Amino acid sequence: MPVMQVIRLSLLFVFASIAAAQSPAPPEPQFWQMQDSGTTAGLRGIDSVDGAVAWASGTGGTVLKTIDGGMHWQKCAVPDGTTDGATLDFRGVQAWDADTAIVMASGPGEKSRLYKTTDGCRTWKLVFTNPDSPGGFWDAFVAHAKETGSGDACIAGSRVVTGTILGDPAVHKSNQWDTTKLLSFYLANFEVGITCPKDELSPSESSIFALPAEAAFAASNSVLERLGPGSYWMAVGTRLIQLNVGLTVPSHFAAWSYCDISIPFSQHSASAGVFSFAIRPGSSEPPKAIKIGGFDWKTPSCLKADMVVVGGDYSAINDQRDTSAFTGGTNKFQVAQTPPHGYRSSVQWSEILKLWITAGTNGSDVSRDDGKTWQPLDNGNWNALSLPFVVGPNGRIARLNPAAIPKP
Repeated sequence: MPVMQVIRLSLLFVFASIAAAQSPAPPEPQFWQMQDSGTTAGLRGIDSVDGAVAWASGTGGTVLKTIDGGMHWQKCAVPDGTTDGATLDFRGVQAWDADTAIVMASGPGEKSRLYKTTDGCRTWKLVFTNPDSPGGFWDAFVAHAKETGSGDACIAGSRVVTGTILGDPAVHKSNQWDTTKLLSFYLANFEVGITCPKDELSPSESSIFALPAEAAFAASNSVLERLGPGSYWMAVGTRLIQLNVGLTVPSHFAAWSYCDISIPFSQHSASAGVFSFAIRPGSSEPPKAIKIGGFDWKTPSCLKADMVVVGGDYSAINDQRDTSAFTGGTNKFQVAQTPPHGYRSSVQWSEILKLWITAGTNGSDVSRDDGKTWQPLDNGNWNALSLPFVVGPNGRIARLNPAAIPKP
């Protein structure tokens, strides 16, 4: 080969090596891939129906919907938009398809409400307003769709939604026992008609009494679970309350049983405590029969489950103290050995990824060992999870990118 050709090839190799060294490395894949929500509202409610259809909600009467996995988000009509809808803060949303959803407004007194849509959010109907106005504040709700049977008020085969609302302590006007003025948590069942006109809000339980200065947090609609007919678990302050409504054995009288599971967080301020809890699906112990005689009141029978709670102090978002605890399949909580890297307002188990994910104002974390230790993912600003989506302030919506999860 001629000498000049050898020199040219050598120079090309040198220049190529320099260019490769100077070119930036490809960016690391983002765990949360941002989407265009088309709004600047603060988003706190999110419900993914199937990963393609999802609904979100937030401040200023905002409700959003996607039917294509978040590539496009549609802004819905404002519930009660002609009156005061734009002043409402929708902290919770639950949907069943692209047409049917319920949203919960959280606020003092009559600002706590439930609305339903059955036409894809073109129109809304106000179904319930907090009956304890001017007191009370709704924090969370859960609901399940079903078909009515022959004994229901609607025609057999009609679609209805049955659910439960949890609210802050108040002296409830609609409670079942009008014998006390002690503050108790609002817990009321409801039924909402989807293909029939029936909408009914039951009286509130009146015996879930609150400790001094205790309340629930309406951060991400995730402090209430209904595990079956008459079985309710709720996270308030620094305890998990288990309420079971059923029949006694052997007399078959209606009865209530309670169990408080202490969560080892120090509630050092009104802005600190438990903000979210989640149960690994299929891990919860079924409710036990309620016995009148032989019950040991010193050691009540608390049900077991694989649970994780998260929280902290929303006024000190970088403080890692008391931000997560776990049960590991028992009915006792232990504080995480390696906590999330700040205050957290939402947590969820991912069955696909086989890990826990938590998110809050200064980022998100994952746990592969049932909540014992957490590994940071990002430093974004988030409020609520419904996988594969996460939402936050200023209209922030993102979708999970499993390929970006760091290795153990």
